[in-house]
Amino acid sequence: MDILAALAQEFHLKAEQIHQTVALMDDGCTIPFIARYRKEMTGSLDDQTLHAIADRLHYLRNLEARKEEVKAAIAAQEKLTDTLSASIDAAKTLVEVEDLYRPYKQKRKTKASIAKERGLAPLADWIMAQQDGCSPEEEAQQYINREQELPDIEAVLQGAADILTETISDDGEIRKRLRNLMLLRGTVIVKATDSETDSVYRNYYDHSEPVEKIAKHRILAINRGEKEEYLKVTLQLPAELGETVVTGAYVKSNNPCGQMVYQSCLDALKRYILPAVQREVRAELTASACEQAITVFASNLRQLLLQPPMRGAITLGLDPGFRTGCKVAIVDETGKVLATDVVYITASSADRIASSKIKLKRLILDHNVTMIAIGNGTASRESEACVAEILRSIPDRKIAYMVVSEAGASVYSASKLAAEEFPDYDVSLRNAVSIARRLQDPLAELVKIEPKAIGVGEYQHDMPPARLTESLDGVVEDCVNAVGVDVNTASHSLLSYVSGIHSGIAKNIVAYREENGAFPNRRALLKVPKLGAKAYELSAGFLRIRGGRNPLDNTGVHPESYQAAEALLKACGYQLSDIGGDLQRFQETVEAKGYAELSASLGVGEPTLRDIVAELQKPGRDLRDELPPPLLRSGDIMTIENLKPGMEFVGTVRNIIDFGAFVDIGVHEDGLVHISRLSNRFVKHPLDVVKVGQIVRVHVLDVDIGRKRISLTMKEVSQENLS
Repeated sequence: MDILAALAQEFHLKAEQIHQTVALMDDGCTIPFIARYRKEMTGSLDDQTLHAIADRLHYLRNLEARKEEVKAAIAAQEKLTDTLSASIDAAKTLVEVEDLYRPYKQKRKTKASIAKERGLAPLADWIMAQQDGCSPEEEAQQYINREQELPDIEAVLQGAADILTETISDDGEIRKRLRNLMLLRGTVIVKATDSETDSVYRNYYDHSEPVEKIAKHRILAINRGEKEEYLKVTLQLPAELGETVVTGAYVKSNNPCGQMVYQSCLDALKRYILPAVQREVRAELTASACEQAITVFASNLRQLLLQPPMRGAITLGLDPGFRTGCKVAIVDETGKVLATDVVYITASSADRIASSKIKLKRLILDHNVTMIAIGNGTASRESEACVAEILRSIPDRKIAYMVVSEAGASVYSASKLAAEEFPDYDVSLRNAVSIARRLQDPLAELVKIEPKAIGVGEYQHDMPPARLTESLDGVVEDCVNAVGVDVNTASHSLLSYVSGIHSGIAKNIVAYREENGAFPNRRALLKVPKLGAKAYELSAGFLRIRGGRNPLDNTGVHPESYQAAEALLKACGYQLSDIGGDLQRFQETVEAKGYAELSASLGVGEPTLRDIVAELQKPGRDLRDELPPPLLRSGDIMTIENLKPGMEFVGTVRNIIDFGAFVDIGVHEDGLVHISRLSNRFVKHPLDVVKVGQIVRVHVLDVDIGRKRISLTMKEVSQENLS
């Protein structure tokens, strides 16, 4: 297989694009670096396309390597023919390669292998030929041999039948055809292990649907139900279809030999082929469902990490609790901890609650708090009510609050990293600090947590761990590099996601910074131990030096393009010192001169030139600042009991799954907008309509107080439709 040609065809790209892209990857370039600084070579492919190409390249290279291994193994048995070699080379998947290898794979002892050792292979071949006038019994007489444990005709014919059954079951083409049939004509049958036992899987206690149409999230649901032993799952294929495929390939006559082959076909189908096909199809369905779930998780994570930061605000983080009280942490505009405390505003005596409210109010006023972040865990609802009451008592202060997700906070708080960062605080106070910082800068705080623990996915604990980690780490890396990192303030957790910088180098950067002070320019990074020329090339453009000597160090312009950037400024009548000032006519001048002409004269590609122009106009820009800010609250709160069909709310999308989106409307429980209610037009997947963090307008459809479920709609419907 010509892997590069296959990639070009599959991704509908030019051959040169693929050649250049793969060459960059093979040279050790990271995807963020390739996407941002090698656009001329790739044709401006974005990071998500590059990730997809990298994944497919890895698979195809593994496929080719496996083909060579299989051919070598068969050749060692002196059984590799030109036809077989061509079939292996033509295989498109690893499953097809393994099907072709199956007859030649060294097996443990089977009934068929024992029969072959006893010399019955010629008899099996004779029977398979199904010649006219054949008599298996007569032919079998010459194979009777007591020393070989073949005392009679019955034993001889049974041995021959074992060989026939194994030969048929090893037929890769038969397995391939039945797999395709199972995918097209098969049925998923789900039953309860005990129909009297209630569970969240009750909807699947007597369920069936075509394999071809089953939704991916239902595959994951029934898999989990089966794992937890509430469900039994099987795949069924109409019996006549399977029999027709197998017998049609092998039965050539209705004579005694043909009848014997027919029975071996049925035996092979029942005992070997069908169970294997069922396993393989289920594995394929599960793999596809996992990929879909990982894709959704990755998209949700990307949107969450790129939520706009709430800068310049002294923030109070509140980690709610009942018995042990609510932990409080106040951080300044940079995230530095100013104060910590514990207040008992829930599940305590009236006097204690009253005094705690006074204490909390005093903390807010004394530290000029302007934002409050409340964790959404246990006692969140009661804590929110208390905060709202306090804010109503100080109407002259402009203070807003937001309930933020605690997902993964406990993982971080108990980690070695948190212990190093806050050695004097217990786990619960670290939680409160993390909650406050999540509102200030979601990206900087969430990178400290294992991505799969952040809680914006579905069935993440059922995903292949390595694949999930690889995908989510790639998303975090993309987001961190898209935003850029202040090298003089960033934690080593944040730095470790910068292109070309691994954890060891990140720690060395922080250590060097602490020992020698702030980096004056990007070139100074080369003094950091283990940060060599290649790491510098890959990372420099994503690291920012704020307030340094060279204003280009605070932009996304790569040092390799500094000369071109300075020449561009000069050509347009500006100089370096003008960066960050009034460049109102800069864009007009560039357009007047023409990108193509400037690109040629400056020696850079047009895509790079456009990026330089954008960076020079907005040095130190953060793409997150261009997004709508989070929805903060300050007034009265509602409970699920207050909700009525028809009510309208403005809410925040918190999570997206295959069948809808969960929206926070400020009543503690998130409401579900089913995929059918996301828009008046047809929606193929919720990600086509909404994103995590998006502010949306919804109406209440239905409220189930007992099960704490809220149904919402984003459709444009009249009050009569909702009542």
